[in-house]
Amino acid sequence: MRSLGVAICVWGGALIGGLAGVDASAAQVQAVKVAATSTLPSPASAPKKTSGSSAASATSKPASASKPAAVPNGVNRANRASGANHTNRPSAALDASAVAAPDAVGVVDPQRALLLRDVFARDVTRRLKVPVAEQRAYAERLEASLDAHELGNVSGEYVVLVDRNANVQALFIYFRAAPADTWQMIGASPVSTGRPGEYDHFITPLGVFDHTPDNMDFRSEGTQNENRIRGYGRRDMRIFDLGWAQGERGWGKGGISQMRLQMHATDPDRLEPLLGIRHSKGCVRMPASLNAFLDHYGILDAAYAQLVDSGKSLWVLKSDRQILPWAGRYIVVVDSQRKSRPAWSPAPGSAVRAQMPAHADTAD
Repeated sequence: MRSLGVAICVWGGALIGGLAGVDASAAQVQAVKVAATSTLPSPASAPKKTSGSSAASATSKPASASKPAAVPNGVNRANRASGANHTNRPSAALDASAVAAPDAVGVVDPQRALLLRDVFARDVTRRLKVPVAEQRAYAERLEASLDAHELGNVSGEYVVLVDRNANVQALFIYFRAAPADTWQMIGASPVSTGRPGEYDHFITPLGVFDHTPDNMDFRSEGTQNENRIRGYGRRDMRIFDLGWAQGERGWGKGGISQMRLQMHATDPDRLEPLLGIRHSKGCVRMPASLNAFLDHYGILDAAYAQLVDSGKSLWVLKSDRQILPWAGRYIVVVDSQRKSRPAWSPAPGSAVRAQMPAHADTAD
C-alpha cells in the first residue's frame, strides 16, 4: 500500500487492467448467473495488477527457480501434489443445483448459499479449521462491526471478515439469509496484514470497506520486482481494490496517512508460505486459491454484477466466472485483541521462516 505522499500497497507485478473496455465483447466479460442446469467448475486464475511504493520495480524478469517453501503445520492444504496447477486449472465440475437450484416455483432458497462450504473445501487449498465456538465469536464481531456502521440489516449476501490481530491473521467468509439469522461461516484461510516497524508499512485499517467499481479491480501480470518477488502473485490473479483509506503509519512517530487498501494474492513460492503472520505493507495478502475462489464465484461482486446487468462491459470479469445469487460487497476488518495465538490459526514454522527471502518486504 502507499499513502498519498507516503506509500501505496507495493506492486510486485505490473498492472494489466481496470475499467471497462468500451469496445470489449459483452460475451467475453459478462458475469454468468448460475442456472439450475449449469455446472460450477473450480476457479481459474486471473491476470494481475500491482500496488505500492515500488511500482517502478514491476518490470518483468526471468522467473526464479526457487523451491516451494514448506507449509505451516496445522494448516489444511488439499491436493498438495497438484501444487500451482490447482489455481490455474478447474477441478472436477460440481452440479450447480447443489448450490443455487431454484425450487418448483422458481425461487432459490437463500439457505443454499451455505452449500458453498463444500466448494470452499474443495477449491481453497489453505484452510483453517475454526472451532464452532470461535465461529460464533467471529460472527458476533462481524455483526457488531456492521451495526457500528449502520449496516446491521445486511443479509442475503456473503461478507468477508478479516482479523488483523498479530496472533490470528485470518480471513473468514460469512453468510446469513435474513437479519434475524445468525451469521454462518463458509470457510477461513490464513492471510497477512500490515506489519509495523519499518518505513512505508501501515497497520491494516479497521472498519467496513465497500468493494465497488468506483475503485476498479485489476489483474496481475505476474512479473517480478528487482528482488525477484511477484508481489501480486501469479499472472491473472485479481487485485480487489478497496480504494484510499486512512491508515496508521507503522514507522517513525506514527500518525495517520492515506493508503491504498487492497486484497490480493502474493508470491506463491516465496511469500504465500508466510501467510499467518503480519508481513505486508498494509494490504491483505491471501492464498492464490482463495483469490481465485472469490473471483470465480463473485463473492464480493454485487456492485460489479449490477454494472454488467446494466449493459456495461468489464474486462476484469472473466468470461467463465459463475457469480452466485448471493454476491456481496463488504469487507470487514476487526482486531480480536488476542494476547496469544489460538491452535486453529498456526503461525508459519521455523522451517518456513528460515526460507524467508531477502527483501521480502519489498512487495505488499
